Amino acid sequence: MINQNILRQNYTLFSRPYQLKLPLEIGHVIPDNDCVRLLGQFVEELDLKDLYSTYSRVKENQVSPRQMLKIMLYAYHEHNYSSRGIEKACRRDINYMYLLEGKSAPDHATIARFRSLHFGQVADKYLAMTVNYLMDLGEISGKEIFIDGTKIEANANKIHIRLEESCNKESGKASGQDRAAGSGVC
Repeated sequence: MINQNILRQNYTLFSRPYQLKLPLEIGHVIPDNDCVRLLGQFVEELDLKDLYSTYSRVKENQVSPRQMLKIMLYAYHEHNYSSRGIEKACRRDINYMYLLEGKSAPDHATIARFRSLHFGQVADKYLAMTVNYLMDLGEISGKEIFIDGTKIEANANKIHIRLEESCNKESGKASGQDRAAGSGVC
């Protein structure tokens, strides 16, 4: 007896077949003034011997380190920091396909490996070169301050004050003036 449990429905029963018409060269779809073109040109002009020195050898059929650098810089520009998100974008987004130059999309493990083993060692240098290049072109000015999102705990936050008050109550060592001033003995 054949088990005919259908796990998924067949959604192609009622669809009409059509021929997708894409240009053979993806670059025709991307506008001339798009930032992905600027990024591609910038990375092509870079001397990447520091990045290539992190590799023992580069396989021919893989995405090259130059293309991976383009993908990483563009992903960071698009606020896409997840390796799975970058993989998905490489399969779906035409700008990422343009940067891949016809190569197949790397999987998330390859992206994560590149980020930790290769890009991590030279990231400061290449990101600083990117900022300097964009400042020279006039795309950004040096007047803005960029913050990396670091959170620093201050001594005057509510949790810290509550902890000091509870410490003072439990220890009984602080005088009334010390409690009013908020200083603790813990």
